[in-house]
Amino acid sequence: MYRTRIAAGVLAAAVATGAAACSSNDDGKDGGTAAAPASSAAPATTAGGAPSGGQPFGPGCSAVPASGKGSFSGMSTDPVATAASNNPVLSTLVTAVKKAGLVDTLNSAKNITVFAPTNDAFNKIPKATLDKVLSDKKTLTGILTYHVVGQPITPSGLSSGDFKTLNGAMLKTSGSGESFTIGDNAKVVCGDVHTANATVYIIDSVLMPPK
Repeated sequence: MYRTRIAAGVLAAAVATGAAACSSNDDGKDGGTAAAPASSAAPATTAGGAPSGGQPFGPGCSAVPASGKGSFSGMSTDPVATAASNNPVLSTLVTAVKKAGLVDTLNSAKNITVFAPTNDAFNKIPKATLDKVLSDKKTLTGILTYHVVGQPITPSGLSSGDFKTLNGAMLKTSGSGESFTIGDNAKVVCGDVHTANATVYIIDSVLMPPK
């Protein structure tokens, strides 16, 4: 998550609003919403090499609490905004979602996918820039909604995707196995995390909506 522009700075608030009204034209995005507890075992893979679903994958998963409400099993029982608020690696994102007034919208959405920037991603943005965006609700909302797709997306669906976000703009994804790129350069550091109403991919950079 590396951007100097205001838009980039807040993009990271990816966990944004979950309106289930969005649609995508990519195939293979029918992931379920049942979460699986964290495990030390390597995730199962499909014939194409992508994780088969049901188990989080990626180097960043080690930063997620092993137990409690912020753990994988804990998050699986709460709607996405609530689940994120219990996860310490997503606290800045949660702050952005609250400032945009999107908590209820996000929690009430059904079967969405959220690309959620980590705290480290936000830390790469100049504080003055981030503070300015966080104080501009309209701009913040536009950025946050670019991080949400109104349908579930499985890991295999990310391999060559072109999804319509709640922002209205399209978001491309690519990759294979456990290595996926979202947008221009955001990497999935912990993917296929499930909450009660969303599939979450934790990413290492903020996303910039196209102008």
